[in-house]
Amino acid sequence: MTSPHLVRRTGVPEKKGRPPVLLDVAFLRLWCGATASGLATWALPFVLGLAVLERVLTATELGLLLAVRTAGFLVAVPVGGVLADRHSRRGVVLWAGLAAAASAPLLAAGLGRSVALTAVAAAVAGCGQGACRPAFQALTAEVVEEGRRQQANAAMTLAVRVTTLVGPGLAALLAVLLHIRGLLLGLGLLWLVAALVPGRGAGGAAPAAARRGSFAMEFTEGVREARGHPWFVAGLGALAAVIFTGYSATGVALPLVSRDRYGTEAVLAAALTAYTAGALAGALVIARWRPRAPGRAALAALAAYGVAPLSLVFAVHPAVVVAAFAVAGLGVELFNVPWFTAIQREVAPDRLARVSSLDFLVSYGLAPAGLALIAPAIDAFGLRPVLGACALVCFLAPAAAALTPSARNFSRRRAPAA
Repeated sequence: MTSPHLVRRTGVPEKKGRPPVLLDVAFLRLWCGATASGLATWALPFVLGLAVLERVLTATELGLLLAVRTAGFLVAVPVGGVLADRHSRRGVVLWAGLAAAASAPLLAAGLGRSVALTAVAAAVAGCGQGACRPAFQALTAEVVEEGRRQQANAAMTLAVRVTTLVGPGLAALLAVLLHIRGLLLGLGLLWLVAALVPGRGAGGAAPAAARRGSFAMEFTEGVREARGHPWFVAGLGALAAVIFTGYSATGVALPLVSRDRYGTEAVLAAALTAYTAGALAGALVIARWRPRAPGRAALAALAAYGVAPLSLVFAVHPAVVVAAFAVAGLGVELFNVPWFTAIQREVAPDRLARVSSLDFLVSYGLAPAGLALIAPAIDAFGLRPVLGACALVCFLAPAAAALTPSARNFSRRRAPAA
């Protein structure tokens, strides 16, 4: 008899003795491409920040470039979702990666010479980054069979966290050897890897029926598909609330608390490192862990992010702050991987990229808005009340989402008895 802990939410048991998903050539190619795109996406703001330190860019110009890059990302995410459902997902990854790769030499050419050229290049980079995200999500569902998708998604997020952890030191080391323009060209090479290395999925292009209608009509069809999954609506609402409050509060308040309360930037660095380490641990755990109520377990893990802003409310020992951020990172990955896996499993294949784009659009779109509003809120109401309110929202929003019946398993289908 199969152990209940090895039964998938759809009732499909995982087969023991199968090789790791990274040994599958098709997925390994996809993983390499996604890892390269994630590293290039993360590294661009860091490299541009180095340009400010070297006085190639001003702080104002950096803010402009990051703003237009984010705008390009948010515009391209829904477009990429529609195109990935209308055409080949592999083709969308290819052209999005090539566009982002082409932006690198433009950034290098305009850096310190033309603000207009660098702004256009940053917008193109953001468009490439945004368009490929839903396509990668949908392509994972084509390349990996259902029983191994959670392991595959864990491998994807593990790569992102590793690059986040080791990336700053690597980029700083390369900056000693290369000029900023050389680093930007290196990011272009990473995007070429992202564009060219992944193979074609089993699904190919979307059916002809999926190509009919205007862009707005097809995106609206994706919204209707999303609304047909109550667990998705509830979970996305909880995720948006946590990002808008908890993520924004910690992003703004942690540097202030580290400087003013503890008198050192070491707390800031240690907390951010602990967050990434916790996320790494979460990715390793969720690759194998199969809880009985996976949706509610994921939402409970998401609620754990609330301990991060809560740890900044009181004058506690710095070790408490570091531990709280480690727990927050752990919880985020224990939510992310089942969440992505459920979307790939439950959403109609010809609408998967559009629903994924809606997920990215809401989560990524709210982050800048929250960051912009949290500082005025702290000035108006004080640091502790704002942090306390944000922590409360982080705890309550996932709890409210868990009350949705289908949120128990992130599925509209009734889970079979173990």
